[in-house]
Amino acid sequence: MIKVLVVDDSALMRRLLGQIFASDAEFEVEFARNGVEALERIAVFAPHVVTLDINMPQMDGLACLDRIMVEAPRPVVMVSSLTAEGADATLEALRLGAVDFVAKPEGAISLRLEELRANLVGRVRAAAQARIRPSVRLRDRIRHRIGGAAMPATTRGTVPRTPRSSSPEPVAASGEGLVLVGTSTGGPPALEALLTGLPAGFPWPVVVAQHMPAAFTGALSRRLDGLCAVTVTEVVRAVSLRAGHVYIGRGDADIVVTRGAGGLVAMPRAADPDYPWHPSAERLVVSAMEHVAPPQLIGVLMTGMGSDGAQAMASLRSLGGRTIAQSEETAVVWGMPGELVRRGGADWILPLSEIAPRLVRLVP
Repeated sequence: MIKVLVVDDSALMRRLLGQIFASDAEFEVEFARNGVEALERIAVFAPHVVTLDINMPQMDGLACLDRIMVEAPRPVVMVSSLTAEGADATLEALRLGAVDFVAKPEGAISLRLEELRANLVGRVRAAAQARIRPSVRLRDRIRHRIGGAAMPATTRGTVPRTPRSSSPEPVAASGEGLVLVGTSTGGPPALEALLTGLPAGFPWPVVVAQHMPAAFTGALSRRLDGLCAVTVTEVVRAVSLRAGHVYIGRGDADIVVTRGAGGLVAMPRAADPDYPWHPSAERLVVSAMEHVAPPQLIGVLMTGMGSDGAQAMASLRSLGGRTIAQSEETAVVWGMPGELVRRGGADWILPLSEIAPRLVRLVP
């Protein structure tokens, strides 16, 4: 039984979300109308997962999330609107410690209940299994327990070390090459940790498939660009790939690599139904292998539910490419990187904090 606390100031949303969970015997549900009530109900109900609206009276979702992660850490799934303001607030929520988010359908939500149901139930199930790292907000939690004020939230902390793979560490040849990154649940903070570790002059372009709606990938790209030494952009049209640049696929579509007159190009493609997740890491890697020799490709598969990218990256390794899987203890959900490891497709299994330094060594 998964105990879920639904927090939303809208009576309609509480009723609709309650109907979604009530239709599945796996869930036990209680409700709160705002952040103040949510904190009270958490103390009594002890939910496994909290779904949290952002805009609420008395205490909004971000303030409530901040308190939850300090006082009673547990998986939180944000329920967010598909607006620019909603996207920015959602990314801030992920930075504060939320493990995932669900976008509210546009228009009459009651008419799109099945769309919301499929998305919400799967993400809440995954969240119930998500790992809240002991290091997340650790200093704030210690201060709270001894009666001090919480310190500003941070995503950076010490992570457990995983023994390195016994595979050799060859240095990639100079010249044309790509780093291909796939991630999903827990991806935005993981991407921040990865990309802020790359120098401005990183020799190869980095192309990213992060599962997200289109309303969010632009905000994610802008946020990362402001934090990173490398230049980060969202791919909304065909763009030539350049060293020191990171290219994030637009949400609800796929991103592929092709070759133009001037060299390698990244471009958006309509979501292919043969690939269940979008932007598809699998499709990205397959397209790159069609235009770049595998030894000049490095695949990185990070936190996320499902198996997107695992098959293609395992094939990449078998053809001479190099692959990195994020370690289980530092992943919010070890679905995608775990599947790569299970397929024998990972050259290295690394804590999140060690992935960027490894890339810098591999691509001198």
